[in-house]
Amino acid sequence: MTTNARRYKFSISIHRDRLNLTKSRNLTLIIMAISEVLIYIVLALVSPLVYFIRQHMTYWKRRGIPHDPPDFPSGNLKGVKKTHHLRDLTRANYEKYKHSGPFGGFYFFLKQAVIVYDLDLAKNILIRDFHNFTDRTIFHNERDDPLTGHLFAVEGQKWKHLRNKLTPTFSSGKIKGMFPIVLSVGDRLIEAFDNLVEKDSIVEVKDILARFTVDVIGNCAFGLECNSLKDPHAEFRIMGTKAFTQPRHNKLLDMFIFSFPKLAKTLRMRQIHEEVHQFYMRVTRETVEFREKNSVKRNDFMNLLIDLKNSEEGMTMDEIAAQSFVFFLAGFETSSTTIGIALFELALNQEIQDRLRAEINTQFDKNAGKLTYDSMAEMHYMDMVMKETLRKHSVATNLIRKALNDYPTSNPKYVIPKGITVMIPADSIHRDPEIYPDPEKFDPERFSPEETQKRHPLTWLPFGEGPRNCIGLRFGKMQTYIGLSLLLRNYKFHYCDKTPNPLQPDVTNLVYSAKGGIFLRVERIKL
Repeated sequence: MTTNARRYKFSISIHRDRLNLTKSRNLTLIIMAISEVLIYIVLALVSPLVYFIRQHMTYWKRRGIPHDPPDFPSGNLKGVKKTHHLRDLTRANYEKYKHSGPFGGFYFFLKQAVIVYDLDLAKNILIRDFHNFTDRTIFHNERDDPLTGHLFAVEGQKWKHLRNKLTPTFSSGKIKGMFPIVLSVGDRLIEAFDNLVEKDSIVEVKDILARFTVDVIGNCAFGLECNSLKDPHAEFRIMGTKAFTQPRHNKLLDMFIFSFPKLAKTLRMRQIHEEVHQFYMRVTRETVEFREKNSVKRNDFMNLLIDLKNSEEGMTMDEIAAQSFVFFLAGFETSSTTIGIALFELALNQEIQDRLRAEINTQFDKNAGKLTYDSMAEMHYMDMVMKETLRKHSVATNLIRKALNDYPTSNPKYVIPKGITVMIPADSIHRDPEIYPDPEKFDPERFSPEETQKRHPLTWLPFGEGPRNCIGLRFGKMQTYIGLSLLLRNYKFHYCDKTPNPLQPDVTNLVYSAKGGIFLRVERIKL
């Protein structure tokens, strides 16, 4: 190749490199320009969101309301369902700020809330000014998730209409009609207990009591023999447990649904686990169809719902399923926990156990060795024991309401804003030493008529208070009295090396229950 040719080829190569370099520089400039635009777009979108979150999470600070600084996105619930139970977090807030004013600030995940400290304010919210606090801030979506359309969750006129329809089904007369059903399941509880005690005197009572209440509620809510006392793996027991322990979504989505229930409903989100949904909808439909086809009548909750369905009031199949579902959930977990904890406290306090057993035996002896519905009203010490149990171990730790309009208090600084979640910390009130001295002591005498009269009427709140209190109070009381009466008549309960003391809460459960079960030494009484 000649020298000129080489020079020409070299010149072309340099020119090509310069063109490539220019293209590369231009491409880099274009990419930088696009990146810069994208950054501006992201900032334009994110900045309002950051501002909104900042404003949201400094809400109480800007208003000068006492509160603990929140974390994002858990608010003041850091560690809840992992290392802390909800009751512990609200109790810490109550103890820290209860003398600062009528209420304090709280962040329930991304939802702003107040925790009420003043008992008169609590009374106004629950009773006197109930018209401004009729709703709870609980997700419900009757269209896409029909089991959430139950009395505990629905709001406004729908709640009022549903409450009016259901109230007669929980009258004393209706509950008395269910007494024989519950008593028959109680007899099977004693049979199951006998089988356990024959094998080992150390019994984990929490599990068998849950099976007892599953069978009771399954009978009364659905008219079905669940047989979980005989078979711990019965489908009703499994589905009831899943409803509490297996959410439909992960924690992030659950937090979103809880924080923004109306938006979640608009987005047609669902909350009930699909398997649980299918089970209860199927059982309800099959039960209703069978009873109507075969003209089956029973003194139970399902029969009352079917009567409503066929009355002028009317009730859809979805509504029947939702009410049966919540009746089942509310009844089996709370009552079994209450009986189990009562046995735990009685095992640690033998004198109280003996006195209660004597009262129970007196009622059996007056009625030819049987328990009657009317005899429960004469068990005054039983009433005191159960009230003290629910004081020291509040199953429902907080009452939740929502302010429909701005609500001023006697202090101009303290106004409950419209739409804010209102929490009345029942557990914290029950454990307040200024209300109940030495609150760790189990003392039923706190609930003698004389002592009760000395206290503010809002110092005992296990079933709520006012027009939106627990509609199933009478049924829960009956179920608990029957279970505890039969057990104490037939057995003595003692603590043992495996008895947890004190009881620790299961932090994964929003309602209170004992972690790891309750082990007691059980001794059969010869009748």
